[in-house]
Parts: sequence; C-alpha cells; structure tokens
Amino acid sequence: MGQVKTSDTIESTLAPLRAQGKKIVFTNGCFDLLHVGHVRYLQEAHSLGDVLVVGVNSDASVKRLKGPTRPVQNESDRAEILAALGAVQFTVIFTEDTPASLIEKVRPDILVKGGDWKIDQIVGAPFVMSYGGKVMSLQFVDGKSTTKIIEKAQQ
Repeated sequence: MGQVKTSDTIESTLAPLRAQGKKIVFTNGCFDLLHVGHVRYLQEAHSLGDVLVVGVNSDASVKRLKGPTRPVQNESDRAEILAALGAVQFTVIFTEDTPASLIEKVRPDILVKGGDWKIDQIVGAPFVMSYGGKVMSLQFVDGKSTTKIIEKAQQ
C-alpha cells in the first residue's frame, strides 16, 4: 500500500529510491470520484517506471478549477484512496493551481498526463525535459469522468 506524503517530505522519501536506480513517474489531478478511467490511467503510468508519485489537488484548488460544488470528497480522503491502489506508491497534496513546485521537488524521470493534454501544455514539461526526463500524454479513456458521473447522478 502506498503512502501519503507532504511536499516537505517527498524529496527525502524519494532520494534513497533514486539512489537505487528506481525510475520515478509523476502525474497529478483532482481524482475527485475515482473511476475506471483513473485506474487504467494510473496503472499505465506506473508501468512506465518503478515508483508512481501522484500529486493531488487540494480542496481549495479543486474549487477554483472545478467550481463551488467540488470536490465531492475531501483532499485527505482522495489522497488516501489513491495511495491504496497498487499502482500508486506515494500521493502528495498540493495547494497551488498547478503542480509546478511539486514537480521540481519530485524531479521525475517521467512526467505523464492524460491524453486530453498536449505535451506543450503539460505543466512542468520544460523543467523535466531540461534534465533529460521524458514527458508523455497517455491514452484518455473516453466517456469516463467525475463530471459525467455527477451529471448522471443528478438526472
């Protein structure tokens, strides 16, 4: 089972893993209502390396990005649920609207986002590429989204 870390402890947590030659993969998102699209995406992200770190938007940043009725689940619950998935080794809650500063701390070998993101739009891409890291846009699972689940439940 994965662990929930803070942005202050993630660097020291990853240092010994990096020293062992482990490949670090990073992604981020709101992950408000976990669905099959998230699970498939996280499994694919993990398959690219040895350690998957997931940045989780804080409640305040989700509200700013998605509107006043979101998130449905609080940040602690979302981070713990993700950490319980076999594909995820660490989750870190971040309070900013983007994970730029967290990406600088994690310094991933591979930075990934869902297929709805073009490489040149992925936050942190220039930083990761500056030291030889890879940036990838993974396959997006059509028709699976938290917004669609909420909309369907309200019908």
